Amino acid sequence: MVTLLRGVLRRNRDFRWFWAGHTASVVGSQVTAVALPLLASLTLDAGAAGVAVVATASYLPNLLLPLLIGHWLERRRRRPVMIGADVVRAGTLAVVPVAYLLGFLSVPLLVVVALVVGVASVVFEIGSFAYVPSLVDDTDLAGANRATQGSTTAAQVAGPGLAGGLTQLAGPPLAVALDAVSYLASALGVAAARRVEPAPPREDAAGILDGLRVIAVNPWLRALTTHATIYNAASQIVTVNLVVLMVTDRGLGPGLFGLALSAAGAGALVGTLASTRLAERLGYGRAFAAALLLSTGTPLLITALPGSGGALAAGLAGVQFTAGIGLGVANVLSVTLRQVVIPRGNLARSGGGYRVLIYGALPLGSALGGVLGHAAGSRVGVAVGTVGFAVSAVPMLTRRIRGLRTPQQARPADAAPTVTAPADGPPTAVRR
Repeated sequence: MVTLLRGVLRRNRDFRWFWAGHTASVVGSQVTAVALPLLASLTLDAGAAGVAVVATASYLPNLLLPLLIGHWLERRRRRPVMIGADVVRAGTLAVVPVAYLLGFLSVPLLVVVALVVGVASVVFEIGSFAYVPSLVDDTDLAGANRATQGSTTAAQVAGPGLAGGLTQLAGPPLAVALDAVSYLASALGVAAARRVEPAPPREDAAGILDGLRVIAVNPWLRALTTHATIYNAASQIVTVNLVVLMVTDRGLGPGLFGLALSAAGAGALVGTLASTRLAERLGYGRAFAAALLLSTGTPLLITALPGSGGALAAGLAGVQFTAGIGLGVANVLSVTLRQVVIPRGNLARSGGGYRVLIYGALPLGSALGGVLGHAAGSRVGVAVGTVGFAVSAVPMLTRRIRGLRTPQQARPADAAPTVTAPADGPPTAVRR
């Protein structure tokens, strides 16, 4: 993580505070995703059905609301809304330990809490995507995304373990209470950024679906969204079948299986930290292509892995680590490309449209993975999923995209670059 402390984090005080708040937020999100189902299972003895209902409730807002939230955010300053979302998450989670102490904690209450926290998380994340380009200079955008993606990846790696540790040491209700504090820390970090955010447009005639239209008509965004949607669907096909293939069919112990999968997070962190330097050396398009070859090509080896026990786990970990490196690089380059190409007045709306498409692919992939695994076996299911990974890269491997030296070259010809003022003064934004 030392690399993250260089560049824009060192120079830009406002972004440093925002990054600290963002880091607290993503850690809180990872803890929430684990702590609420654990609470349902351990404290309320809800069983598999109750745990599944709580987990689904936290996930549903990603499918139903991003278009509406993106459209709503386009007409508002994002920073105050993000602070409000953090306060809502903190207050909602604080209800859980209070309900536990007063004796009225229940699965329906946890479902409501999960829904409200899920909605607020969607608001925060779409707002964050649209807010960062107004907080840093155009030349610092890739570095800023490397920092935020780095903390996100670290949270994804450490979050489940942190949630489990807090639950074991303090009990599920207190773990949720501590999680609420993380969102207050996030709100303080975001609030500490002093740079004046540009005012939203006074008149905005765009409709809710305009974010999808921006993606559909722009060749760069269309290729990127097609890739991400297919990739997410394929990832669910693999996820549904991989545990059966490795643990049930090939006898790999659950502990070794979990360690092998965690290698993907470690690889993603390495890729995140290396992303900007790789883009500078190879050019943006070639770096993106190289990242996709790792993230979508390496998993093809999974079904051919030999051995058993530790040898099999080591092979799976190697594949996961290598693919994770590519995924970490691609995630940083993807976010930066979208922030540069999408017109400034459509960042939140298009971010919501993008989120609807890539999250909407997840349940479809899960259902298809279940059908394939049941009909043809887990090995076939994993093989189909990994082929899906490879196919997802095809839209991003065109000569036009590979030839990009910088993400700014993908900006529409009639768009003007963004001009931002020094960190202590109000920025002037030109629509791009």
